[in-house]
Amino acid sequence: MNIKGIHHLSAITANAKENLNFYTNVLGLRLVKKTVNQDDTSVYHLFYGDERGNPGTELTFFEIPMAAPNQPGTSSISATSLRVADDEALHYWKKRLEEFNVEHEEIKERGGRHTIAFKDFEGQRLIFVSDEMNEGVPGGRSWDKAPVPQEHGVTGLGPIKLTVRDVKPTEKVLMDVMGFHKKDSYPSTEQGQPDIIVYETGEGGSGAEIHIEERPDLPFERQGRGGVHHVAFRVEDLDELEKWIERISNVGLPNSGFVERYYFRSLYFREPNGILFEIATDGPGFDGDEDIEHLGETLALPPYLEPQREEIEAKLKPLDYKPGV
Repeated sequence: MNIKGIHHLSAITANAKENLNFYTNVLGLRLVKKTVNQDDTSVYHLFYGDERGNPGTELTFFEIPMAAPNQPGTSSISATSLRVADDEALHYWKKRLEEFNVEHEEIKERGGRHTIAFKDFEGQRLIFVSDEMNEGVPGGRSWDKAPVPQEHGVTGLGPIKLTVRDVKPTEKVLMDVMGFHKKDSYPSTEQGQPDIIVYETGEGGSGAEIHIEERPDLPFERQGRGGVHHVAFRVEDLDELEKWIERISNVGLPNSGFVERYYFRSLYFREPNGILFEIATDGPGFDGDEDIEHLGETLALPPYLEPQREEIEAKLKPLDYKPGV
């Protein structure tokens, strides 16, 4: 039983069309799957990633059109990192963010790596992180048809930051249940606050880290557009997922049991500070129902939703996506 690293992260948008424009045309990610929220088929679920949507590269968004703005606080996934190849890529991204008038900070060090923090059009908190040290879990390969030079493109998800009121219960789940170990710490960007603690799993490195910020002074986050719904962790296959379902149940954490997502198989549970975790299999992947050259071009539905296609499509607003443009 081995958690390999970060599998994907799912966030919230109130505007799928603007979201698609920002993450493909500004950030240069590939739309690898245009589908619907399987728990509410009236809205989109968009998956972005590297050239194939490999596990560890997937940033996904649920569209909730009436969602209020996210109110930051504790019990939250408070920052999502996106990996780029090296420090040179960060300088490229600084110029590109300025070109598109994207709110951003200067290049600064976080946890021993150079980074740029920035926000999307809804206030989603994002961080470019340099893989200059080239360590641990390998990244993916950015799409060669993206409007960003391939050598500077996003190669996957980097460290995910959690903000909690009390680090100990979350640490216990990460270390005693999920097999993470404490790696390091670095100073908080907020004066007078405790250091941010770094935990890693699997081969380690940028794609296998959770960073925890303890902030008992903050209110609880009120999740909305620009917020994050959950983070998913990678396991190899269905056999291993079944072992994790048994383990999570045996330690007394309430959970979803097995959930079929077609593109991967999952288990959901909340850690003690209330943050939603998912454990997801590396496969089957996104090319089972679409040719790899045409990912994201049409509305994809898993077989158990296909009989409802006409009804589902009637409720969705067209996105007018032109890949590679």
